[in-house]
Amino acid sequence: MKDQEIFSYKLDSKLLFLMTATTGLVIANNYYNQPLLGLMAAGFGVTELQISNVPMLTQIGFALGLFIIVPLGDKMERKKLILSQFFFMICALLATGWAQSPLQLKIASFFVGFTSVVPQLIIPMAAQLADNKNRGAVIGAVMTGLFIGILGSRTLSGFIGIYLGWQAMFFLAAGMMSILFIFLNKSLPQIQPDFTGNYISLLKSILQKFRSQPKLRLASFRGALDFAGFSIFWTTLVFLLESPPFYFGSDIAGAMGLVGIAGAIVASWVGKLSDKMNKNRLISIGILIILLSWAVIGFSTASIVGLIIGAFLLDWGVQSVHITNQTIIFEGNPADRNQINTVYMVMYFIGGALGTMLGGYLWFYYGWHGVSYGGGIITVIMFLVHIVGNRRIKSM
Repeated sequence: MKDQEIFSYKLDSKLLFLMTATTGLVIANNYYNQPLLGLMAAGFGVTELQISNVPMLTQIGFALGLFIIVPLGDKMERKKLILSQFFFMICALLATGWAQSPLQLKIASFFVGFTSVVPQLIIPMAAQLADNKNRGAVIGAVMTGLFIGILGSRTLSGFIGIYLGWQAMFFLAAGMMSILFIFLNKSLPQIQPDFTGNYISLLKSILQKFRSQPKLRLASFRGALDFAGFSIFWTTLVFLLESPPFYFGSDIAGAMGLVGIAGAIVASWVGKLSDKMNKNRLISIGILIILLSWAVIGFSTASIVGLIIGAFLLDWGVQSVHITNQTIIFEGNPADRNQINTVYMVMYFIGGALGTMLGGYLWFYYGWHGVSYGGGIITVIMFLVHIVGNRRIKSM
């Protein structure tokens, strides 16, 4: 099928590929640290629990950056805003690689998250450039890039860490961001802002969106629980694989990200299905897949095959829920799409940060069975929120 039959004339295949690649490569900055936690703990001489809050701080920084920086996409010219973020992002990555203590590492990791919010400026831009007929397919393509970045980052950093040390990964990431900046400067279109008020009124408008739009509110809570379960698994997996009976290094732990990529690719079809099928039904199916994944994961304390199957199912389900959530909140072509995306993604990454923190405690005190029970309970809560929330919306 020809490109113009798939995407709006405003968004050709080359630009879509660049936006997808940007989303994946930038979001990866937030996740390089997860397979490296064991190496970081050993290098600084601290416990796994003490170092497990490094990814949590990165995700908190990301959530704060979403609330403070991303809304500016409705007030500033977006290309200029995106490119300016790259300078601060590169500085934060270099500071992480140069960290000489756990405290310095945690501070730098926070700013890596805070500055790496470019994907959440790219996604609504892609949705705006697409037409209504193909918006779900476009969002699915860009979101697949995002999830491949999240999961592929683990594979890359795991191998870099075991052979070159954990610091090398962040220096490499800074170099990749520098190259990406050049391509974006040449190819990104200029999109003028739609919001005419001041910055304070812009932030108030974001809060008003959360209060006044029940579908957005439901999608935000659903997304937060979705990403919380995802983060519980991927934060603690490296600790399981480095302990008996596996005794794997960060390279093998990171390679598990390839399994997640396969699940994310399968889920990319959900974006196309969401243009044709009932979206709430698709979300229900995605949640049931996640619940099945936790059952498999729980029985795989000593089985690498079981962990592979569970990781595939988990990422398939999580990505399916996330893509459909964003298709729902981006329905139509509102001028305030950045504000809507900000509400959703702030909640999404707050959920991820809480899941990361919870995962560290569950592993430290209850082991892998505690991790799997925790993920399963969160998934059940998400399903209840989904069912009850939709009933309330229908009754309004």
